Amino acid sequence: MGQEIKGKIAYITGAGSGIGRSTVLELAKEGVHVGLIARTESKLKEVAEEAESIGVRTSIAVADISSMEEVDKAVASLKKSLGPADILINNAGIGLKGSFLELEPEEWKRVFEVNVFGTYYVTRAVLPQMIEREQGDIINISSSSGIKGTAGSTAYSGSKFAIQGMTEALMQEVRRHNIRVFTLNPSLVATGLAFGDQLEEKNEDKFMQPEDLAEYMVAQLKLHPRIFIKQSLQWATNPF
Repeated sequence: MGQEIKGKIAYITGAGSGIGRSTVLELAKEGVHVGLIARTESKLKEVAEEAESIGVRTSIAVADISSMEEVDKAVASLKKSLGPADILINNAGIGLKGSFLELEPEEWKRVFEVNVFGTYYVTRAVLPQMIEREQGDIINISSSSGIKGTAGSTAYSGSKFAIQGMTEALMQEVRRHNIRVFTLNPSLVATGLAFGDQLEEKNEDKFMQPEDLAEYMVAQLKLHPRIFIKQSLQWATNPF
């Protein structure tokens, strides 16, 4: 048998939309209490209300994860209102398309501040809670671009490759504390981040949907604590 996740507490970044929103709701269906972090309060409130209607407790914290100060305050707020995290899902991220010379240094810096340092800041704030209780699950949402670089995504790919390395090293460090750390590496997902204003034009039967990843994460979290999948890639069957 796997492990029961009902009654556990999960913190999710980028929880106001896309993959984050779907993950909050999928966890809520499993009876997991959810702490939501994102930059837009109105979106967080909407998702939290929907999760609460399913029957779980929620708490929201507005923060830009590229700010360590904001992250520390957000995590402290969630811990006070919900309790320490059993599950952390680092989902928040940004992507900028452009060739190596097209993107300005400040744009490169921003991608790494959010995708890499943001993931680091949140994990740094939550990890002591897990070590203290000798258990936990950390899921870092990377990308297929973190496995194979593609033209026009040098900054984004670079940041996601960094996530891969950080996750691998952290996984080795905290296994002795019964903490599982793993990455998801989805290809193109039908979200605003990927398609912007063209999102509604994408065929749901062809393109991978946020709820697909949410269901997959729940399945991984339910695995017996003695096992975990440290890295996996997710692809749409035929989006062409």
